[in-house]
Amino acid sequence: MSGEAGASQKSEKQAWAPAHNPWLIAVVVTVAAFMEVLDTTIVNVSLPHIAGNLSTSYDDATWALTSYLAANGIVLTISGWLGRVLGRKRYFMICIGMFTVCSFLCGISSSLPQLIVFRLLQGFFGGGLQPNQQSIILDTFPPSKRSGAFAITAVATVVAPALGPTLGGYITDNFSWRWVFFINVPIGIVGLLAVAALVDDPPWARKQKASIDVIGLSLITLGLGCLQVMMDRGEDDDWFGSPFIRILALLSVTGILGAIGWLLTTKRPVVDLRVFADRNFAVGTLLIGVLGFTLYSSAVLVPQFAQQVIGYTATLAGLVLSPGALGIIVLIPFVNMAMKRVQPRYVIAFGYAVMGFALVLSAHLVLTINFRTLVEYRAAQAAALAFLFVPISVVTYQTLPKELNGDASALFAMMRNVFGSIGISCATSLVTERSQIREAHLVHWMTPFHQPFNDFNAHTRSLLQQLGRAPGTIQSGVNHQIYQQFTRQASALAYNDAFLCFAAVAFGVIPFCWLLSGRKSGGGPPAGH
Repeated sequence: MSGEAGASQKSEKQAWAPAHNPWLIAVVVTVAAFMEVLDTTIVNVSLPHIAGNLSTSYDDATWALTSYLAANGIVLTISGWLGRVLGRKRYFMICIGMFTVCSFLCGISSSLPQLIVFRLLQGFFGGGLQPNQQSIILDTFPPSKRSGAFAITAVATVVAPALGPTLGGYITDNFSWRWVFFINVPIGIVGLLAVAALVDDPPWARKQKASIDVIGLSLITLGLGCLQVMMDRGEDDDWFGSPFIRILALLSVTGILGAIGWLLTTKRPVVDLRVFADRNFAVGTLLIGVLGFTLYSSAVLVPQFAQQVIGYTATLAGLVLSPGALGIIVLIPFVNMAMKRVQPRYVIAFGYAVMGFALVLSAHLVLTINFRTLVEYRAAQAAALAFLFVPISVVTYQTLPKELNGDASALFAMMRNVFGSIGISCATSLVTERSQIREAHLVHWMTPFHQPFNDFNAHTRSLLQQLGRAPGTIQSGVNHQIYQQFTRQASALAYNDAFLCFAAVAFGVIPFCWLLSGRKSGGGPPAGH
């Protein structure tokens, strides 16, 4: 009897198929994930307005972002376990519903502590949306059709971070920062109802009896929570010059190494690290981590340069990113067609090569750069992303058993987000450090023995005289203009240096692409090496 029951369960798993249109399911779950990914970047441009409205400093207001990222990073890792404990569909619906409620609570917050608490809860429930979305798509589509499904997923993962600053800047400039959160409410309600009606759990994703791995949960929370806070606060607190950052670094290393050791040795881990025994998955998570690193860092550098160095508004700086996002949407169908004829690893290698050259191209920023050129630089970077996300997602899960999709999706999303946080921190730190170095080099040219310096001095003095400045204030005005131009030039060179560093990372990861399987996305046998 037990043999017949086992055979019946096995045939049920093999015969399972979604009851509704798979493409409609993909769209519905992607809308929910899009809402969450958008929220990681849409708030950034609103922080100065939040600080002013809640009568706090900008530095304190950034805790609204830090708390979200810390909670989000922790839950990403354990979302597979939570899906097993609660049932994947039920857990996904809880995440959508509570994320929507917390968004509303963030919008009505009357003080910064309230906002930080509600953002922490928003990040906690939002962390389950991305991995569950990907896990649902993996189970809904056969391997031969996953490239098309992941093309829809790319809208949430790749396009949302680019649209976030544009949408956030527009809403903040024309309405109120509170609407950055209120906009999630109708989307969340519609998404919740649609998931309830359309999504079903396959037999292997339904509620299961699972013990609580308290030690594993505690170590993951300690390691990833401290890492996210360290990455977000490090630049403001002078990195390892701060005792707070040093303590966070120590706790992070202890928690992560302890979690890895525990999860590999315990019988019932909260996250099954055996997924890394699959070579495609191990290499794929590395590649998606580097993608997150370059995606989030470049998405920060371009608008930051536009706002802080050449004086764009938040809305205009966001518009620099938007055409690139549209370019991704246009290119992805062509990438899907190419994957049916070319091995995904070749497409991925080409994508990282394009990314490297695009970042080298972007390292030609000058103070007189126009809007169109900035858009072209960003569009070149975005074009590379179209050749990366879908192929990496397809090949990562190509040889993985479907029973491991939950944990695999959680780790896949965690790697992308954690490396993205590291990329953002590296970007801001590189600009700060390279600005100081560039200033030290440029100061040697600020001397009366250098004719261009004398010409600029004379031109500025003449201009101030024509404007009617009092003779006693002209020299201080000249000094101010010289210093302002000096710092702007140093900043522009620092951004160029940062783009070159990230280009080196993109080129450096290309050899790892050859470690991936040679099978095409159509599901045929591996090609010859």
